[in-house]
Amino acid sequence: MKTIPPAARAYIGCALLAAGACVLPALRPGAPWGTIALLAALYALCELPARCPLLGRALGGSVPLGTGSFFPVLLAAALLLPPAAAALTAVPGSLLARVEEPPAAPRRAWRAAATALAVWAAAHAAAALGGPAALGHGRDAPDLPYALLPACAAALALCLVLTALDGGIRATVDGLPPRAAWRGLLGRALAPYLVHGLAGLMMGVLWRGSHGPVAGLFVLLPMYISCWVFAQYHRERAAHQTTIRALVQAVDIKDRYTRGHSERVGHASVLIARELGMPEDRLDVVRFAGILHDVGKLGVPTRVLRKDGPLTPEERRVIELHPEYGHEIVRGIGFLGEARDAILHHHERMDGSGYPYGLRGERIPEFARMVAVADAFDAMTSNRSYSRARPVPVAVAELERCAGTHFDPRMVDALVRALDRHGWRPAVTADETAAPSGGTGTPSGGGVPKAREASAPPSPPSSSPSPSSSSPSPSSSAPSPSSSAPSPSSSAPSPSSSAPSGERA
Repeated sequence: MKTIPPAARAYIGCALLAAGACVLPALRPGAPWGTIALLAALYALCELPARCPLLGRALGGSVPLGTGSFFPVLLAAALLLPPAAAALTAVPGSLLARVEEPPAAPRRAWRAAATALAVWAAAHAAAALGGPAALGHGRDAPDLPYALLPACAAALALCLVLTALDGGIRATVDGLPPRAAWRGLLGRALAPYLVHGLAGLMMGVLWRGSHGPVAGLFVLLPMYISCWVFAQYHRERAAHQTTIRALVQAVDIKDRYTRGHSERVGHASVLIARELGMPEDRLDVVRFAGILHDVGKLGVPTRVLRKDGPLTPEERRVIELHPEYGHEIVRGIGFLGEARDAILHHHERMDGSGYPYGLRGERIPEFARMVAVADAFDAMTSNRSYSRARPVPVAVAELERCAGTHFDPRMVDALVRALDRHGWRPAVTADETAAPSGGTGTPSGGGVPKAREASAPPSPPSSSPSPSSSSPSPSSSAPSPSSSAPSPSSSAPSPSSSAPSGERA
């Protein structure tokens, strides 16, 4: 059970006091108790299936889980009721809503207080713009399109208050600085809340119409269906992530020297894709391709993966089968899409000397060309059983030297631009720790041990500079390629040899 810090307890206590002060006027005589009770019961009923296993199974085993799925009911209350009464409608449903982690009581109390305060603010915003009058009454038609203004104002107020309160609780519970606690909350929440505002307006107009509250209830059916579909999507996405995480963990356990390599290749692949202007809907597939590119190593003997020093020709033939093993492992995972081809072809080379099929140039799938560059870059800047990490400028110089023969020049250029823009933090792998930043210092991009010549062929002969003479950004002063890698006129590695990155497969 997670202990709630004293600052968070005080913050929750203040929120409860403020919510109580907002709700208190609704308890006076003359409040519209019929409407309050009906809207409060509706909101509570909508939240109940997520908490009750029996109802959840009756509804197909998938119900919207997060608070906010049924905010249209609360926004309708903000348009129909005075602020105090509207705030009161949020309390029963918030107390009944599902809590994912203990302690449950403080979390429910916080949720009820925050939601009540937000609905109170939303009702004030709607009232200030004449929201109740704009809804019409009975046979009086609603004032459209003007009614959209108070509805959107109510949704915006609800979003702003909840975002502010949520950022505060994150800061007090997790000890985050204010800027980090609030970062991204408003941008992610604004569009959904505006949609909720439109649904709340529709419900309010029907509620005030000639058919009464029963007509307003019909808005809940399509809203619930859309929430159910959204919940299904998130469950499916969570299942995808779990599948990928399990495969990556299996590879990391088998080859401890590349722990974390898969995630870093996924990250670098996304950097390349973004730099090339790839649509957002494809970035997840690019990331999957990078993360799972080495999953075929599950089929390679552990003694080969963990071997210190050069591989024999027979061992190299075995390890060069891992792209095909990987493709077989993920063949039936439909959501991977183009990532499956990247897993199969990420060791192909632009000049046709790669494996497993010797594809050349544009015949190599685009995702495979991205992953090839990301894979080689991380291999050079990470420790392996057969080589030590190199500074980022040395790795970049080597990628540029081999652009056009081994790697797609477009992908190399995109990675270099991304590194200029975002930098890179090379991670220490193989259960080693970074050298302490003492007299010589370490690169600002992360603690990278002093590079040494790789023991696996064909590592370029070089006297790699000490970390103090390099920085992780390609735009910084990098060692001369002539001192850190063979000249372009030097003989390229044979097709059976490893990539020039120092990675042996």
